[in-house]
Amino acid sequence: MDAELLELQRQLEAAQSARSNVRLSERNVVELVQKLQERGIIDFELLHTSSGKEYITSDHLKHEIKMELKKRGRASLVDLSDILGVDLYHVERQSQRVVADDPSLMLINGEIMSQSYWDTVTEEINEKLQERSQIALAEIAAQLHIGSELVVNILEPRLGTIVKGRLEGGQLYTPAYVSRITAMVRGAARGITVPTNLPSVWNTLQLQLQEMHGASGVSVEGSFFQSIFNGLLKEGAVLGSVRAGVQWTPAVFAHAQKESVDAFFSQNSYIGYEVLQKLAIPQPKQYLEISRWIDALSVLPSYITGPDATKILSLCPSLQKAIKSSKAVVFGESCVFSNAFIKGIFDRLEKQIDSFGIKHSAGQEKLLNPTPSSEHRIGSGQFSDVKDLGDNDASSTGASSDRGPKKKRGKVSGSTKGITLEKDDENDESIPIKGKKAHRKNKDAGSSGDAKHGGKKASEKTKEENTNIFPCELIEQKVLTVAPELEELGGSDDLNGPLKLLASHLRPMLMDSWMKKRNTMLSENAERRRRLLDNLQKQLDEAVLDMQLYEKSLDVFEDDPATSAILHKHLLRTMGAPVVDKILLTLDKDNKLKNGMEVEDSEENVQLSTADRTSLAKDLPGSLSVKAQALVEALEGKRFDSFMDALRDTAEESGLLFKKLDKRLERSMLHSYRKDLTAQVSSENDPISFLPKVVALLFLQAYNKALQAPGRAVGAVIALLKDKIPASTHKVLADYHSTTVKVLALQAAATEDEEDCTTDRMLERKEDLEERLMPELKSLVLGTSKDSKE
Repeated sequence: MDAELLELQRQLEAAQSARSNVRLSERNVVELVQKLQERGIIDFELLHTSSGKEYITSDHLKHEIKMELKKRGRASLVDLSDILGVDLYHVERQSQRVVADDPSLMLINGEIMSQSYWDTVTEEINEKLQERSQIALAEIAAQLHIGSELVVNILEPRLGTIVKGRLEGGQLYTPAYVSRITAMVRGAARGITVPTNLPSVWNTLQLQLQEMHGASGVSVEGSFFQSIFNGLLKEGAVLGSVRAGVQWTPAVFAHAQKESVDAFFSQNSYIGYEVLQKLAIPQPKQYLEISRWIDALSVLPSYITGPDATKILSLCPSLQKAIKSSKAVVFGESCVFSNAFIKGIFDRLEKQIDSFGIKHSAGQEKLLNPTPSSEHRIGSGQFSDVKDLGDNDASSTGASSDRGPKKKRGKVSGSTKGITLEKDDENDESIPIKGKKAHRKNKDAGSSGDAKHGGKKASEKTKEENTNIFPCELIEQKVLTVAPELEELGGSDDLNGPLKLLASHLRPMLMDSWMKKRNTMLSENAERRRRLLDNLQKQLDEAVLDMQLYEKSLDVFEDDPATSAILHKHLLRTMGAPVVDKILLTLDKDNKLKNGMEVEDSEENVQLSTADRTSLAKDLPGSLSVKAQALVEALEGKRFDSFMDALRDTAEESGLLFKKLDKRLERSMLHSYRKDLTAQVSSENDPISFLPKVVALLFLQAYNKALQAPGRAVGAVIALLKDKIPASTHKVLADYHSTTVKVLALQAAATEDEEDCTTDRMLERKEDLEERLMPELKSLVLGTSKDSKE
């Protein structure tokens, strides 16, 4: 091995020392390269170096650029051109490709910069920041030779991670320094007790910082103080109000103003504008127009009673002017409410309107939804239009002169999927919907006077039902929850009391708001209802046809009551229950949408209990509820045909179509069913699941009917097939059935006893099914199926 290596070294040395007889000049090399390029032998781009004595490929140039960036993290294109000895044009073009391929790189102002470079730079900035507490962005930009905007873009995503600081007003501050400035601003704002111009406060704080740290102290911009102050105000750390962004009025000053005004007014029963001016209230007249309420008896002499107060208020020019301009309302004999105060109560009640617990009686439901729910057609898009209640109850705002209430000295207050079948739509027959009469004739042929009398009674009944939607007693309770100071107006027993009149005044406003909200929701729900019912109709069409197809097989077992009962119950449980659950859930959702209620969209198939079905059926409106309850009872019954009748009645009552299975559609469905069942039998490998499928296929071949049978009815079906299928097939089928029953029994016993011998016997019989009986039965059944097709 060593000798071979030495020989190779000797040959290499000889080759290197040998001189070539043919030498090429630079011009020959250039011409040779050009010739190779013309013939396509060199099919890649070659670039000249600046010296003109070297070629370089574009890929190698990209590699050289990446290596330079890896070393330095940041490189100028001009510097790269000098270092790599390639023309600037080629460097720029390849640099753009490098940046486009790597998202961690950026090309800005003729320089390529990597994210790793900026991570290193920001770490250095953070170290310097922690030493100095503050750094100006202009200083960072000057050191890095980049613009201030780029500095901001680089620092913002790294604040709180690499850079521990806060960026504000062109400056970087450490968290400790920010906390210190925050404490100064908080202390200054809390120490101010009179209206103050904020810029002057910030100037004072800046002077204080300079005195503390001298000329080398950290300079703080006024915008930084203002930003911290706005944050404290939003958090509630300082209390007060800011006008025009600079005029600060602390809450303690406003509270002192109010107390002074209230004290002067309580002592003298009046207050002059000059007093308000002395209290530094800039607009006295507007300040006194308080959005509150007042009982006039509280500011009148004690010998003046309610009727006298009413007369005095009627003679007050300013009050009459406020009433005419809708700025104030008088309730009762002496209580004056500003419209702003009433609107404030209304706004708060409007937000709680969903919690009023509004329920409709039958008459109110008719008033709100004049078109019966059963009159709409699926897909027609015609749903019940909701009419306004038209409640124009006038609120009593006048004063009553026949009562003398207790005089009050209160203060001014404020404050199944079935098998997919090929259907022939042209021959689909639909059972027509039984139409309902829009109007019922009056049995009493009375005189015109009786008609008028009846109309009057109906009007009174409607008005009574309409009144019960928003009872005044409920509104009074809600008013007291949002404005508890109104309790001093007394109880609600007095029909002409201020609180009762206020509730009557608010009632039409609340009803109008509720109706608008409800109508808006109804208009939004119309499309949802259409989609909901269209989807139900599609699912019902498929399910009804499948159920009618399987129902026909029940006639074969009429002479065997026990097996017939099992099959009826099985169809009710497996096919009837999912359809009933879907119908009840959809109709309940549709009823809620029709009444303007919030309903969540959910496509999940929910399995209901009998109690749930009964509850949903009872909640449906009118005769639909009766039909739905009958459907639930039929589902719990023993006859599938009775269930189908109840299902048809419920579908017709709810406006859904109930398709009838005709001969042509039945043939198409049976053909599809046979094809699918044959494929399942052919591909089935589980010996237990194979038995019901092969029995269903043999039953279909014998009777041309689709069958769904539970495990306990399989034996009876096999006995029925004895005279309908070949004896050899029936014998193998009977053996397969008996063996399957034994396997299941042994499997249950093995699970309970966990005996090895039981498990061995079970595995032995299961192996017999898989290796002997299943292939033999498949061959017999599928061969019979093929012969029947031919």
